[in-house]
This record gives sequence, structure tokens and C-alpha cells, in this order.
Amino acid sequence: MLRSERFADLAPREVYATLLDEGTYLCHWSTMYRLLRQVRESRRRRDHPRQGYRKPELLAKRPRQLWSWDITKLKGLATWTYFYLYVIIDVFSRV
Repeated sequence: MLRSERFADLAPREVYATLLDEGTYLCHWSTMYRLLRQVRESRRRRDHPRQGYRKPELLAKRPRQLWSWDITKLKGLATWTYFYLYVIIDVFSRV
């Protein structure tokens, strides 16, 4: 019902109100949200299997080709004072 072409672009509360206006009661709108959430979670598990997955590996073959960065927030001496430490490293130099 919620995935039909008629209700595809409507929120579950709007579907609920429309069906009530037509004299049809299927379930409460919160149940519609729960059903949609379950479908989304099961689709996420089915579409993205972990077997056969390889972690991407980045290789630098020469200097200044691949960079890595990090930002760290450090507390200062006074209250509500922070310093930001920015680190940028050439990955080739770490090999």
C-alpha cells in the first residue's frame, strides 16, 4: 500500500489521513513508519553484503601524490579556550 504509485510521494501521516477520509483503516500512522523503517533496514542488509568486500588501499608512487590529514581539538589553559592542531602528511614519506 505505502509503496503504490498513488502513495509513493506521501508521508505515512498523509496516507493515513487520506485512507481515513475514504473510510478505510489499515493501521495507525506510527505502524506505517515502523513498517517502512523495517523495509529500509532489510534492503540495506540485502544490497550491501560483506562477503567479498575488499578495503580500498591507496598507494603513493611518488612524492606529493597522496596526502593524509587530521584535525585535533586541544584544550587551552583558560575555560572555553581551544586550539586546533592541523596535521598534513605526504603519504609517500611514510612508506
